[in-house]
Amino acid sequence: MDNSLWESIRDEIELRVDAEPSLGSFLYSLVLSQKNLTNAVASILSSKLHSDALSAMDIKKFIIDVFDDCKNIESDIEKDLIFFKDNDPSCDYFSTPLLFYKGFLGLATYRASHCLWNKNRHTMALFFQNRASEIFGIDIHPAAKISGGVMMDHATGIVIGETAVIESHVSIFQGVTLGGRGNEIGKRHPNIESGATIYASSTILGNITVGHKAIIAAGSLVLKDVKNETTVAGIPAKEVNKLNISNNDWDPGDSSL
Repeated sequence: MDNSLWESIRDEIELRVDAEPSLGSFLYSLVLSQKNLTNAVASILSSKLHSDALSAMDIKKFIIDVFDDCKNIESDIEKDLIFFKDNDPSCDYFSTPLLFYKGFLGLATYRASHCLWNKNRHTMALFFQNRASEIFGIDIHPAAKISGGVMMDHATGIVIGETAVIESHVSIFQGVTLGGRGNEIGKRHPNIESGATIYASSTILGNITVGHKAIIAAGSLVLKDVKNETTVAGIPAKEVNKLNISNNDWDPGDSSL
């Protein structure tokens, strides 16, 4: 675990307590009283995911045990936080996604459910998938494979199917679906390669690949492979250029079609 990241988060939380003393006990119990980042994540998730089925205390202990059982989760969560901080212009602090972003918290819940799925604890994995869908508005099948260092901005309405694969440094915005075509078996969901950006309300269907640093414009329907460093837009999506356009230059609302 990156202790410097954890210390930065603690310092940020102290400043938040100074700014909003009325939230002091809340921030202390969820973060400052925890011994490390994964325990803080488990504490925050348990405060949101508890239900009649499992109490907050039960869920916290359960998630901590899961995080300890799958060591790669610590690194993946750290990479997620750093990627959020580096790529969301509204995110000035590491503690902001940790406390407030549904995308980060939904992704952290997925990471626990994915570990459970790989341990053949499918019922509990699906329980956490369902709770994340209800609470955070994000529906990720526990069997999907998502690398560390991914940003799911806003999160509401994101759906990711069972055989989807997402590499690092991928940004996915609200309302995106990585789905199947309804009549396939086996590998039937998209592969998203590193550095790709998928803007809001886009739908990508089938066992196709969105290439390295590709851009999917808002509202697109993608049914075919997208080449590396290519921008596509429209319904169905068509290539609008073969150059790598930076996020600063690309207007996702202007497909030019």
